[in-house]
Amino acid sequence: MFCHLTPRPRNAEATRAAILNAARERFARESYDDVGMRDIAGDVGVDAALVSRYFGSKEELFEVVLDSCDNGGELMNGDRATFGQRVAREVVFERKSEGKLKGLLILLRSISSTRAMEVVQRGANARFYGPFTEWVGGPDAAVSARLAAGFIMGMAVSREITGGYGFSEEQCERMVDRLAVMLQDIIDG
Repeated sequence: MFCHLTPRPRNAEATRAAILNAARERFARESYDDVGMRDIAGDVGVDAALVSRYFGSKEELFEVVLDSCDNGGELMNGDRATFGQRVAREVVFERKSEGKLKGLLILLRSISSTRAMEVVQRGANARFYGPFTEWVGGPDAAVSARLAAGFIMGMAVSREITGGYGFSEEQCERMVDRLAVMLQDIIDG
């Protein structure tokens, strides 16, 4: 039996983007260990060798996928003095973007894979915790950055797995007020 693939137009940038998108979707649905380069290639309709040519190994592709997802860098956009209020409002009221949700799913599905967790940890430290720690500043910046990030992630996961908080507008505003104080206290150390 032969499989007929419809030829894609030769556009390297479009093909690379299609492969990256297919990989992001696969890693969001399946664990790192269950995803194969041939699976991703098949999703796009290209040869697996082309995936390797564009991205190298599966580990390198996984790293590019993680980099393509929202990484929390927006936490550092804005005045440090308003961090708590700004982030609390986002955590309570703003729905997560599809990119953030995919990134979260990829991270959660990667926990069981030693190789994937090495890539996640390396990237998280270099691209998020390091810059966030520097942004927080001060003698206890690393501890504050970890506490804030863990608290924010926990609240975001809680909201997503329960489909929201199920609170009235008034309750959500009270939650924002209390959360803002806690987050600002963590950052201010």
